[in-house]
Amino acid sequence: MKTQFIPTSFTIGCALIGGLFVTSCNDHLLPVVNYPAYAEASNPKILSTAANGTVLYNGGFGSSIAADHTDPNVFYLLTDRGPNATGTAANSIIFGKADFTPQIGKFRVVGNQLVLEQTILLKNANGQLLTGLPNPSGQGSTGETALDLNGQPITPSADGLDSEGLVLASDGTFWVSDEYGPHIVHFDATGKTIERINPFGTGTGGRTLPKVLARRRPNRGMEGLTITPDGKTLVGLMQSPMYNPSSSAVSGSVVLRIVTFEIETGATKQYVYLMQNASLTGCSEIAAISNTTFLALERDGDYGGNPAKPAAFKRIYKFDLAGATDISDPSNGDGGKLYSGLTVEQLKDKAGLANAGVVPVTKTLVFDLLKDISPVYPHDKAEGIALLSNNRLAIANDDDFGVVDNGQNSFATKILPATGKVDLNRVYFVTLPTPVN
Repeated sequence: MKTQFIPTSFTIGCALIGGLFVTSCNDHLLPVVNYPAYAEASNPKILSTAANGTVLYNGGFGSSIAADHTDPNVFYLLTDRGPNATGTAANSIIFGKADFTPQIGKFRVVGNQLVLEQTILLKNANGQLLTGLPNPSGQGSTGETALDLNGQPITPSADGLDSEGLVLASDGTFWVSDEYGPHIVHFDATGKTIERINPFGTGTGGRTLPKVLARRRPNRGMEGLTITPDGKTLVGLMQSPMYNPSSSAVSGSVVLRIVTFEIETGATKQYVYLMQNASLTGCSEIAAISNTTFLALERDGDYGGNPAKPAAFKRIYKFDLAGATDISDPSNGDGGKLYSGLTVEQLKDKAGLANAGVVPVTKTLVFDLLKDISPVYPHDKAEGIALLSNNRLAIANDDDFGVVDNGQNSFATKILPATGKVDLNRVYFVTLPTPVN
């Protein structure tokens, strides 16, 4: 069933539970919203220009999306660490703007445009601007050597954040998860750090995540973050199978970890999510439906509508924690709970889990971006979803600041093969074929 590109009217209810608009209340309804098929960022500012003349845009909003609590035309979109390219030297990464600050953009849908109304720069607990630079060894390091546009090394930052998951709490504060540590950081409404939580005990406030999460695959950390409708629990989703205990040991694994974090107590639980196949980039986002049911966005890394190599997989699944095995390790060991000496990632698939007595979450397909969006979903990186009602989603893409790696220590303009135009941030408004409850 194709989603027709016709503006759709629907009413978002007056109540907010844990960041979700609820349509069941009977009074004080917000105005009917006429969303376009998609809204695109209007006139992004120039962030910097590479030596070869490639323009880097700011831009970059789309790693995650959160709906505003009171205004259905307002959405908050998150950037990642900033424009970067793989260097030609081993394990090097070129930063297009070394002092780029990860940020949250407050956007308003006006017609078919996303208009940036406010930029919230993320800061540490002392109010100093964060950067997206890699963390030092033992504090979330990815093993990368950061270089500036001149090829000069950049000092790692303990506060560095490769932000990927975003939650707008009911009190107006933000929770952000990242790909480095992984870290979960609580920010106030101005972007100042309230608390930083990670597996290393190097954050603020003294609370930690399970040690096993430090074995995340570099730059494939906690890609998605959401909050349960009761507002009590954060739920994070790792992007890819962790290198636990090593890359070679988990080759072919489709085991991803879901982590729940009780905000009041800091207590955690872990569950297994099975992605569809090992070739995928992984899961890019998670969104809460209820306290136990969620949406997950799985995808490949290819462009929709690319004549040379079209994308084959960009899907949204509903999954349920009920009945799944809690794989938490009471001893909090480096490799997590072991099954006959193997990590859960080494169990690799459904059969391996079954042999070990581990029940993964159940999941069902609810939306296929490549089949259900018409005429084509042209992007490579669908990375943000927000549930607006039980049958309506907002889907955001990461435009990579309008650039891609040119393989020569610099950048090239990111052109969408299906449109021939520079990739820009868009929010698609889609109707699910079957409502989720």
